[in-house]
Amino acid sequence: MKKLFYLLSFSAAAFAFQGCGNGNHDAKDTADSLNKVKDTTSNAAATGGIAVDQSDAEFTTKAAAGGMAEVELGKLALSKSSNAKIKEFATMMVKDHGQANEELKAIAKMKNITLPGTLDADHQKKMDELNKKSGADFDKDYVQTMIDGHKSTLKLMQDEAKDGKDADLKAFATKVTPIVQSHLDMINKIHDSMK
Repeated sequence: MKKLFYLLSFSAAAFAFQGCGNGNHDAKDTADSLNKVKDTTSNAAATGGIAVDQSDAEFTTKAAAGGMAEVELGKLALSKSSNAKIKEFATMMVKDHGQANEELKAIAKMKNITLPGTLDADHQKKMDELNKKSGADFDKDYVQTMIDGHKSTLKLMQDEAKDGKDADLKAFATKVTPIVQSHLDMINKIHDSMK
């Protein structure tokens, strides 16, 4: 009975927290906050706890937010670009990041890590900016967004592969690092061909 009470209390708190809508929290921040509440070092009895270190949980939410954005931006590029190389790259983004996202979701579920359900504020802003562009302007901005995003993601994966504490998340990062590197190489070539 006590466990049920704690579970219901946590669920109510989580929903109340998500509904606070003060404009300062985006999907990634909300997921990070919920994971902090579940931190096993402070509140395991009430929350069931997360099965990883807080830094690994933050890696997971950041990777999920980035992966989700790559898929959504890829879909946008497929509908807006007429450049065959960009369309090929965007197709690869939807496929590769979609698969990685599913893998990460499975690990997060196993570790009791809450992931963002929608794009975070920064990625949504970029999506809105790109959606207003067309033709060569869209292509140029999309390519630069992919270069910047993949540089950031590559560093995120390399850092987790090197310094992560959770074996499953470390293995995930190690597996994804060369894929992200190949994406960065490819988008750099597309960028150079557009000059």
